[in-house]
Amino acid sequence: MSRTATGESSIARAVRIIAAFSSDDTALQVSEIARRTGLPVATASRLIAELTAHGLLERGPDREVRIGVRMWELAARASPTLSLRDAAMPYLEDVHAVVGHHAQLGVRDGEDVLFVERLSARDAVVNYSRIAGRLPLHISSSGHVLLAHAPASLLERVLTRPLDRYTASTITTADALRAALAQTRRRGYAVLPGHVHENAAGVAVPIRNGLGDVVATLSVIVPNDGRAETHVPVLLAAARGISRSSAAVRSPC
Repeated sequence: MSRTATGESSIARAVRIIAAFSSDDTALQVSEIARRTGLPVATASRLIAELTAHGLLERGPDREVRIGVRMWELAARASPTLSLRDAAMPYLEDVHAVVGHHAQLGVRDGEDVLFVERLSARDAVVNYSRIAGRLPLHISSSGHVLLAHAPASLLERVLTRPLDRYTASTITTADALRAALAQTRRRGYAVLPGHVHENAAGVAVPIRNGLGDVVATLSVIVPNDGRAETHVPVLLAAARGISRSSAAVRSPC
């Protein structure tokens, strides 16, 4: 594979281009991609043309660049969360029917929660998460469940870094986060009212594999009206069903 004078391969530069897109920025001009990747515009343009020829990127009506259908196809085919999603969907649909707001499935990826599925209703409460979207672990109920059962080394990394504040209720100190995670482990679920948005509350429970490891979370986002905890029993029942159906799911990295 060809390399630049700095030793960087074409594949590495192509990966930088693909990584320039985010859940909020799904369409970018070539100049913006060049800025985000630090590549010369001519180099970015050439690589984008090659990726587009293979269907990994595509051009919009105004010449903006988007992730291509072929990329989505390959990612979906290889996703390690596919069997988890398939096992969870019947239970996720039942939870959504009972709760009537947002029901979602999340896994840990590094120091974030990655949401792999979400069901919503038209008049549901505000929710910042989305499919293939991320939130920091300390922010959401799903993150608290995953962080409460994560390796100690990961917890220490999170605790030593600044904890971003989303609302007045967001936990932003190491001591408070340790206490909240201890409570999550003790109770077996997490309830975070108003931590991401003042009007919404998150409730999450763990999903385990055949070895008892926590591999994902099942959660709902409901109005912050003091009744969020009433949804815990239906979530726990659904999570047990998913756990039984997904014994082959891999543990989080």
